[in-house]
Amino acid sequence: MEVVTVEKMFKERKEVFELTLLTNENGLRRRILNNEIHRPGLALAGFTERFANKRTQVLGETEMSFLSGRDQEGRSRVIENIFKFELPCVIITKGINPPPELLEKANQKGVPVLSTRLSTTEFITRLSVYLDSLFAPHTTIHGTLVDVYGVGLLYTGKSGVGKSECALDLVERGHRLVADDMIKIIKKAPEVIVGTGSELLGHHMEVRGIGIIDIEKLFGIRAIRMQKRIEVQVNLVYWDDQTEFERLGIEDKYTTILGVEIPVIMLPVSPGKNITVISEVIAMNHMLKVYGQDSAKEFSKRLSEEIYRRKVTDEYLESDIE
Repeated sequence: MEVVTVEKMFKERKEVFELTLLTNENGLRRRILNNEIHRPGLALAGFTERFANKRTQVLGETEMSFLSGRDQEGRSRVIENIFKFELPCVIITKGINPPPELLEKANQKGVPVLSTRLSTTEFITRLSVYLDSLFAPHTTIHGTLVDVYGVGLLYTGKSGVGKSECALDLVERGHRLVADDMIKIIKKAPEVIVGTGSELLGHHMEVRGIGIIDIEKLFGIRAIRMQKRIEVQVNLVYWDDQTEFERLGIEDKYTTILGVEIPVIMLPVSPGKNITVISEVIAMNHMLKVYGQDSAKEFSKRLSEEIYRRKVTDEYLESDIE
């Protein structure tokens, strides 16, 4: 996992979080160990037995009012009690000026203190989203991710099977490319994985026989997306007479990525087969299933009912001797 330092957060979100560094820069090298945030109200009051000191510490108006209400000796004692623990960093909201004792002790301990003009609630909301993204489980796989009718289709398969060509044809038909070749997948929620491309590759694509092309420059901004939820994996394989492919689609097959199950479809590739149109059908059929309508299962049910009806009718006619 990538090392997350206070310096990384400060540089990447200085403008968004409206941050100002109040201590010296030495403390910026401190690591942020997790995505959790803590308001140390009880610790300031003296109860430190359950102090979550490994979390990012946020001091709001309530905590700062508590400090300002103490005399100098009492304030120094409270600050000393807090900074005897290892803290990643301290962030003060609403642009409140901290007491000099706090900044002095923070510099001694090498703990960075930052200030933001945002309200406590707004800042914690923004910081939570940022840290959740940094610490979310992630992996990188080889494939192509396209938004087809609002459904994220992840194309996988051997190199040269036609993933990029299929994506290029889909873009030509008005769908949107998310990433080609290297897909970074992040687990955003227990049942949600989101794919995005690498910063280096962007929305470039390698087409064999042509080379590297820029999808955004060729087709415009409407042809791309920065990220998309992955909902179906389409595994492209070469056609083989010895391999049995799904014919009815009654039993869904699934694959697991970062602990999240998503449907997987093994799609054979052969000359003359229109993979693009099939991809659009895959996306639309997936949305029907999301809305509770499974065409394959409904057809199987109707077929079973028709067979049973004919069987009953035939048995009745056989016993009718008129």
